[in-house]
This record gives sequence, C-alpha cells and structure tokens, in this order.
Amino acid sequence: MKTMDQRLENRMTSTSPIGRLAGKRVLITGTAGGQGEAAQRLFAMEGARVFGCDIRNGGAEETAQKLAREGFDVQGRQVDLSDAGAANDWIEESAQALGGIDVLYNNAAGFGFAPFAHMEHSLWLHVMKVELDIIFHTTKPAWPWLCDGGGCVINTASLSAALGIGPLGAVAHSAAKGGVVSMTKALAAEGAPFGVRANAISPGFVSTPATDAVVDEELRTWQMSQHLLQRPGTGRDIAFAALYLASDESAWVTGHNLHVDGGATAGWRSDAETRRLQGLFLGAKVETVAELSGSAAGRP
Repeated sequence: MKTMDQRLENRMTSTSPIGRLAGKRVLITGTAGGQGEAAQRLFAMEGARVFGCDIRNGGAEETAQKLAREGFDVQGRQVDLSDAGAANDWIEESAQALGGIDVLYNNAAGFGFAPFAHMEHSLWLHVMKVELDIIFHTTKPAWPWLCDGGGCVINTASLSAALGIGPLGAVAHSAAKGGVVSMTKALAAEGAPFGVRANAISPGFVSTPATDAVVDEELRTWQMSQHLLQRPGTGRDIAFAALYLASDESAWVTGHNLHVDGGATAGWRSDAETRRLQGLFLGAKVETVAELSGSAAGRP
C-alpha cells in the first residue's frame, strides 16, 4: 500500500489534468522555486491556466517553460513586485493574456529580521515593502478583474502573525504578516458583494531554497522542536492548501487564515517530558492500587 507521501508525489508529478481548477485563470507570485513553483505545477496539473512571476532573473520563465513543454498552459515573467508600476503592468499583461483573473495567489515575499533593540528604521520599512506593500501592489490592479464575475485572493501570511517568536527577531516580520491577515479579512468583507473571496495561509517553517540558504542546522532543529509534527513543511504542503482555497470546494470559505504549520500554533510537544510525566503517573497509579488493595485486604 502506498504511503500518503507517495500518493502526494504521484499527484505532484502527474501530467494528466485532474480538473479541480479546470479552466481557471490563475496568477501566482514567486514561481521560480519553493512554494510558488510547487503551487504553479499543482494548479496547472489541476487544469488551471497559470501566469507566474518572480524577481529572480529568468526564474519564472524557466519554471513556466518547463511546464509548457509538458503540455500545460503556463507563462512566467521577471517582475519586482516592490515596484508598484511593474506589478501593475504584470497584472494587466496577465489578465489580458488569460482573458481575466479567477485566482490571485500572493505567494511571494522578501524578508528581514533583527532583534528589536538593534532594528533600524530602514529595515522596518524594507520588511513592510517586501511583505505587505507587494500584496497591495498586485491586489489593487487585480481587484476590478476579480470583481468581474467573482474571483478569489489567496495571501501568504505566517505563524509569526499569531505568535511572538523571540529568538527570530521577528517584530517587523510579525507586524507585516499580521497586516496581511487583517488585510485579507477586510478584502473578504469588501469583496463579498461582488462574489470575491479572500483567504490567507499561514505556514510554519517550510524548507525552500531561500530558507535553507539562511537557516543553519541548529536553528532548523530548534524550529522543528516547536512543531507538533516535527519535520519541515514542504512546498507541496502549502500548495495543496492553496489548491483547496483556489477551488470551488471552498466556495463558502472567506476571510479565513488557514494555519499550515505542523501544529506549531496548536500546542506544545516535548517527548522527553511526556515520558517523564507518564512514568510518574504510572508509578503513582501502581502505588495507589497497592494501597487500595492493602486497605481492602485489611477490611473485616
């Protein structure tokens, strides 16, 4: 019998459109690698027509051309989404090429971390620009297209929007991603009369080329210790969540922030402490049973 990972791998490598997004016109940011590339492949495989972008020179074009050679309808462009004009041009080109927009998946983001005591205002502004402003830069020009017949927006937030994580120096990151969650809910409220849904995904620690390049093994191990499911997330973990939100299966879901974080925001886990406490509990239980047995034996 195939494992869940094997079944998912088959879904991710199949070239037969399954149809959960059949005919949908989808824009995805950050498609040169990681979560964006995984979503681009999965969405195309599910029948979507996809137009991606990435800041990396030639990255979006390369992943799009690979899928196009496999028979999928995918295009890509190099775009710096922190440039509002460039973002607007990409939205308009994509919408014209596809004949409209059904799904806008704001996956791309930059980053910036520093302990608050040492955080410069310039870093704060940079993080706001590459994590929050870029969502405005794409969603604003896409809004009329989305409202024309009803579409959906998927924004990428973070578990840092829900938790303060001291060791990471994530004050700016948390503020920006908290803004993404709040923006998503406001978009859901304003879009509802037009049939537009807006939802967010908050990933935990996900292994991507970008994170693997800056996270050393010690930090990686510590991050995993904070998750109930103690492995890194993968691009496809997030892609399958995005697929649900992009599909008609989630037609009654809007304004929601979906945590895909291995349980990091659900609770704590310590296997060693669990074993210790269970040992104490079992020991106390044995002693209690012995005492009760002795008491019962001594009854007249």
